[in-house]
Amino acid sequence: MDVDLIFKIAAIGILVAVLNQLLVRSGREEQAMMTTLAGLVVVLMMMVREISELFNLIKTLFNF
Repeated sequence: MDVDLIFKIAAIGILVAVLNQLLVRSGREEQAMMTTLAGLVVVLMMMVREISELFNLIKTLFNF
């Protein structure tokens, strides 16, 4: 795992948290929830890509 991935996830988390607070304070709870869900989906897609690479590495390591 690369350190850049951790920093990207942290940056997305901070950005989503700030946007969430701004939207909640302005009375837009629905948009705040959608922003949070969008951030979660982005991070999960990044993790799925990394897990896929891990499985490919394991497959080539054990010659499956």
